[in-house]
Amino acid sequence: MSTVVVDELGARLKTYEGRAAAVAGSGKDPVNEPMIRHWCEAMGDTSPAYAGPDAVAPPTMLQAWTMGGLSGHTGRTGAYDELFDLLDAAGCTSVVATDCEQEYLRPLRPGDEVTFDAVIESVSDRKTTKLGTGYFVTTRMDVRVGPDLVGTHRFRILKYAPARRKEEGKGEGKGTRARRPRPVVNRDNAGFWEGVERRQLLIQRCTDCGTLRHPWLPGCNACGGLDWDTVEASGEGTVHSYVVMHHPPFPAFDPPYAVGLIELAEGVRIVSNVVGVPFDKVRIGLPVRLEFRRYDEPQGPGDEDGPLVLPVFRVQEGRVQEGREGGVG
Repeated sequence: MSTVVVDELGARLKTYEGRAAAVAGSGKDPVNEPMIRHWCEAMGDTSPAYAGPDAVAPPTMLQAWTMGGLSGHTGRTGAYDELFDLLDAAGCTSVVATDCEQEYLRPLRPGDEVTFDAVIESVSDRKTTKLGTGYFVTTRMDVRVGPDLVGTHRFRILKYAPARRKEEGKGEGKGTRARRPRPVVNRDNAGFWEGVERRQLLIQRCTDCGTLRHPWLPGCNACGGLDWDTVEASGEGTVHSYVVMHHPPFPAFDPPYAVGLIELAEGVRIVSNVVGVPFDKVRIGLPVRLEFRRYDEPQGPGDEDGPLVLPVFRVQEGRVQEGREGGVG
C-alpha cells in the first residue's frame, strides 16, 4: 500500500503563481550619467560605450533603475509579502538569492524613464538542499520605456527552513564545527580555483587587447574577445573598501569580521577576508599581502568534504596607521 504525501503548504504557495508583485512601478530616477559612472568604476568597466554624448547604460544595470531603496515603490502589491508570511509561518525563515537571468531588447540611454511590472512567475515544489528544506520562488520583472519593452529580469530565491547542524561526538565529546560554504565551480571559473589549490592567484588576461579581469568571465568586457590566458598576481594590494560583518550570524564564521574589496597591484579587485588586525582596525588604503589558508580539516573517516583552500589578505605588520576610516557596515 503506497502512501501519498500531500504538501499543503506547497499547494497554497502555488496559488500565488501569476499574481502581480508590482504594477505600473516607476524608476525613482531617470537613467543618468552619474549612476552609470559609479557602476562602471565599481565594476572596473572602461568600455567607451558607457561615456560621452552617445553613452548607453551597461545592460547589466537593468535592475538598478527599478530599485525602490528603503522607502519602496508605490506600485508594489501585497502578494509577495503574503507569500513570504506563509513561508515564515511554516518555519522557512531564511532566504538566499540563487540566480538571476536578464534579457536585453534595446539599450537604455541617459534621460530614459523606466516603468515596470513584476509577477510571481513560479513557486517550486518543496526542495531539500544542504542549506535546508524550502521553496524556490521566481519573480519576473518587465522593464519598459514608454510603451516599449526594453528588458526582462528574472530573480530566483530559496526561502527555506535551515537544516539542523549535526553534532556528532568527536574525541573528548566536542561537536564538529560547521563547514564553510563551498564555492560554486563551473567551466568559467574552474581555472581560478585550480590555481588557488596550487597556492596561485591567477588573473585572466584577454589575449586580444591585454586587459586583465577579475572575477573570471567567459569574455573580455573591454573588447569582447573570447580568448584569454592568465597571469599570476604578485600578492601585493591595498584595501579599496570594506565592511564589517556583524549579522546575520553563520555557523562557520565568527562575527564580527572584516570583508575587504582588495585592489591588487595589477589593477583588478577581489573580495576576501582581511586578517592580521582586529576588525575595527581595518582601514581604506591599508597595504595587504596575499596568503592562502586551509579550512575544514577532515574530521575522520567518512568525512564527505575535504579541506578548503581560500585566498585571504593580511595587513602588513606596522602599516595599520596608513589607511583611512570608512566603509564600515
